[in-house]
Amino acid sequence: MSLDRAANVALIGCGNISRRYAEGIARFPELQLRACADAVPAAASRLAEELGITAHGTIAELLADGDIDMVVNITPPLVHAEVTIAALEAGKHVYVEKPIAVSLDDALRMEQVAAREGRLLGSAPDTFLGSAGQTARAAIDDGKIGEPLAALAFITHSRAERWHPDPTFLFQPGGGPLLDLGPYYVTTLVNLLGPIASVSGTTRIGARTRRVTAAERTVDTIEATTTTHASATLDFMSGAVGTLVASFDIWESHLPKIELFGTEGALTLPDPNQFDGPVTVRRIDDTEWRELAPVLPVDGEPDTPSQFLRGLGVADLWRASFGAPLRVGSSLARHVLEVLDGIERSSASGERIEITSRPDRPAPRRA
Repeated sequence: MSLDRAANVALIGCGNISRRYAEGIARFPELQLRACADAVPAAASRLAEELGITAHGTIAELLADGDIDMVVNITPPLVHAEVTIAALEAGKHVYVEKPIAVSLDDALRMEQVAAREGRLLGSAPDTFLGSAGQTARAAIDDGKIGEPLAALAFITHSRAERWHPDPTFLFQPGGGPLLDLGPYYVTTLVNLLGPIASVSGTTRIGARTRRVTAAERTVDTIEATTTTHASATLDFMSGAVGTLVASFDIWESHLPKIELFGTEGALTLPDPNQFDGPVTVRRIDDTEWRELAPVLPVDGEPDTPSQFLRGLGVADLWRASFGAPLRVGSSLARHVLEVLDGIERSSASGERIEITSRPDRPAPRRA
């Protein structure tokens, strides 16, 4: 596949994660970052001066720029739908940060607008496209653990109070461990095992008042008004059964991030919030775990800044506009949102929740 030209990309949202996108996008020659905008014009001006791009005074002004092909929407989750729909109606392809929206109705409206306007809509996370996620996918597809039977996913605290100047939004509706970190884990599981048929779960709020200790904090305390701890069972259409724990109340643990168990062995994965890291397998007759060779080149060492740069999903979306597979499409993101929302609904009702969406497993990515 050849691309006719590079995409002119704009960022909407110039906050904490915008520099990760700017630096990450710069790694892809098919993406050219041209402009930015923010609800706070001064934030856009600062970022634009730093990057040497154009700062638009308003979001509407940016969307009126006919030279922009694609918008990367990294606004707070509560306005994902509003900004995304406006961008689609302005004729832009859109890649939106996770979660795709805070409600299923909003996610469906976004997809309907994208279809009506003939634009592509994609959503984070894209980390499952990295070497670790794709190495694990190849191991599953090649039968290294036999038939997958069960999966464990363990999400511990992001410690946002220690590094984010104002993590309030992470503890309000649209945040919490389910919607903030859950998309990385559930997307990875769907990539490996396929879509989820039903969920059941229990949730709660832990400490309601939390102290912010980040060096450049702008607030001293925050109030938690959304779920901070959840335990759930995920029933996959394949027959595999998953167990998910997602918590902003578990500060330390020795448990792995993700493990899969099959009829012939077990597989471990690193943090799905990163692109790379060791994927290990132990078959039934093995005496020890062994690390699998990555099926893709690695971006860098785990826990280094390279692991948190974004842009691979943006490139995937642009390539899809020329006929390549769209791996980060909105149908996958909406399915993940339905699963996470279903956990909350199950906790409230005490009932098992059927998941109605049925996305395809994303196409594997190989070198």
